[in-house]
Amino acid sequence: MNYSQVLPLRKRHKLGGMKELLILALPIIASQSCETIMVFTDRVFLSKLSSEQMNAATGGGISSFLLLTFFIGLIGFSTALTAQFFGAKKYEQCSITLVQSVFISIFAYPIIIFALPLLYWYFEVTHISAGQMMFQKQYVQILVFGSIISLIRHSLSCYFSGIGRTKIVMMAAIFTMVVNIGFNYVFIFGHLGMPAMGIRGAALGTILSALCGVAVMSYVFFSKKNVQKFQVYKSFKFHAKTFKTLLRYGTPAGTEFFVNFIAFSLLVFLFHSYNEQTATAASIMFNWDMVTFVPLVGIEIGVTSMVGRYVGAKKLHVAERATYTAVRLGWFFSAFVVLMFVFIPHVLVDVFKPQQTDLIFEQAKPLAIRMLQLASLYVLAEAILVSFVGALRGAGDTVWTMWVSMLIHWTFVPTAYLSLFVFNLGPIIAWTILVFMFLLFCIVFYFRFKTGKWKTIQVIQHGE
Repeated sequence: MNYSQVLPLRKRHKLGGMKELLILALPIIASQSCETIMVFTDRVFLSKLSSEQMNAATGGGISSFLLLTFFIGLIGFSTALTAQFFGAKKYEQCSITLVQSVFISIFAYPIIIFALPLLYWYFEVTHISAGQMMFQKQYVQILVFGSIISLIRHSLSCYFSGIGRTKIVMMAAIFTMVVNIGFNYVFIFGHLGMPAMGIRGAALGTILSALCGVAVMSYVFFSKKNVQKFQVYKSFKFHAKTFKTLLRYGTPAGTEFFVNFIAFSLLVFLFHSYNEQTATAASIMFNWDMVTFVPLVGIEIGVTSMVGRYVGAKKLHVAERATYTAVRLGWFFSAFVVLMFVFIPHVLVDVFKPQQTDLIFEQAKPLAIRMLQLASLYVLAEAILVSFVGALRGAGDTVWTMWVSMLIHWTFVPTAYLSLFVFNLGPIIAWTILVFMFLLFCIVFYFRFKTGKWKTIQVIQHGE
């Protein structure tokens, strides 16, 4: 059987080419967009009740996500592992990998629960208002106790991404988004006979909608066609070797995700601590960066899946071609972002303009425009970085990626601190330095990929 027949593509499509990447990446981009819309809608609904509840959801959401970051990163490697098994035509192993990911979710759950008091302690030391404290605890408690649903949903998404069926992930995300908006409207404000639950309703709606997403993907997983091809019912067992492989290669990815999330949070905090104008400008810039990063997430997951599959199929030259295809796609997308950031930054900044006159915003606007213009280079660098990081992870080069990625993020933190508070260079100079440092680190990842060391890593045994 020709390997091209395994892929959900027509034979005439060039392996590792643009069409194949788009087929994988576009549904992921759509699904990530749905996640962004859900968060945005939650905040808008809660803002209608009070600023305290909106701020509590923002702070509580970030805090609760922090508890999950390590396990999300660990489970995330199952995309690459599943892809490699799929490329090697070991279809039962794909299902086994999913089951082991679910086991990790189950083992992680009590750890996350026991860590909840740490969040409460963190809320105390950050000196937030008593009202926000109360709402934030209510929000976090529900999210943390429902976290196992989020982890299982992530496991299923990784499975379908690994076998190249990203449309399933997209459809589940769209359904989850629609249900989430409906649930939140009913639970937050109290409609259809339900009591008004406020922020607790937002958290409950999030968990229940995630459960609906699990249901959609589970339905496809247990469909007759999937059961037959991937031997689904035989996979429900503890498979020590696959479990250990996930831990071996997933732990660096999880550690990287967790540590980098902390570093990024500190970086944002440093800019917010400089003064109110810088805090406002940085918030606008980072919000737009979050929006523009969504398509790049799709590219990263897409190239991880492609490289994993072709490494599993021993088609290393195609894996290499797929990586450079991802770079080209990233640059194509980034070109539009660059045009917006360079030529219409004032329009983008005004999106966040308050309805009433706000002196701080007006003072921050010129700074925000300059930071957005500089961010155009940052976005170009991100396109390069996600392509090579995704490719290296797909091949199993997770340890090197972990150390270098952590070095990047934890170099940024002291650099920002020294620039802002020791040498008092100002936010523009500080941000300029960080952008150019980011560009240099992209070159490091390029040369790592160019060495070809990723080709020598053996994640799965082909002879079994």
